[in-house]
Amino acid sequence: MFPNMRRFKQAVSEAECRKMLSEEKRAAFSVIGHDGYPYTIPINFYYDEKENRIYFHGAREGHKISAIKNCDKVCLTTWNQGFRKEGHWEWNVTSVVVFGRAILIEDRKITVDKLRALAFKYYPTKEEAEEELARGLERAQLFAIEIEHMTGKLVNEK
Repeated sequence: MFPNMRRFKQAVSEAECRKMLSEEKRAAFSVIGHDGYPYTIPINFYYDEKENRIYFHGAREGHKISAIKNCDKVCLTTWNQGFRKEGHWEWNVTSVVVFGRAILIEDRKITVDKLRALAFKYYPTKEEAEEELARGLERAQLFAIEIEHMTGKLVNEK
């Protein structure tokens, strides 16, 4: 169903992909938008490795949610800051591309648990995370991506 990676020698392991999904903080999230146009936005996300799901939040209405309701097929891409080898100018960057199906989470307990995990990833203290959760919980819609396919690649930008 998904094509093989053309530059297979640059592929990184599934374990490295999972590590990046756990550690990286930002991603580009893509849906099939209005009139079939791609729609990509930056998001913060939380990867639950046990469930092999990616969670993120958004508003209860708008372009993203209407696109997901229309077509649940999505793509998420994240990448690291990369590194330079001693004496070289070019960067070596690893990216992970995830294909899957987005679902709206309606269960209150799951929503609270996953939004808390998401907040703990980003806020400097648990107290600040809990304050934000209390302020924004009623307005937030939790989404999950059921991962169907994932690839990772290390690219030398030269």
